[in-house]
Amino acid sequence: MKTTNLKAGRRRVRSDIKVGDTVIVIAGGNSKKRENKGKTGKVLRFVGADRVVVEGLNIVTRHKKAAGPDKLGGKIPMEAPIHMSNVMYYSEKAKAGVKVVFQKLADGKKVRGYKDPSSGKFVQIESK
Repeated sequence: MKTTNLKAGRRRVRSDIKVGDTVIVIAGGNSKKRENKGKTGKVLRFVGADRVVVEGLNIVTRHKKAAGPDKLGGKIPMEAPIHMSNVMYYSEKAKAGVKVVFQKLADGKKVRGYKDPSSGKFVQIESK
């Protein structure tokens, strides 16, 4: 498994998924997290070495204490990280999760894309 260096000696696994990509949850851990299987969302950020936070998925409740007169406490729902092995790039065109592959174009530029499940042709993913 290839890794890249992060600050303070932490390492992140290189991934075909990037921030802003739409992903689909393909697996989950315990029964609580399996309710997210099959749902899609946008990647908000990476957490630690191999986890991603997906918008609107894996919602947990955090109990916060009021930190002053202007900051309210209470039960705050928030997204929890999901392991990268449990998510897959979601193609709007194919309406399914697809495996991301890299390919070199004729001009030598390396691009990210996937093979279309119906035709088998390479489809390039537009950079955001």
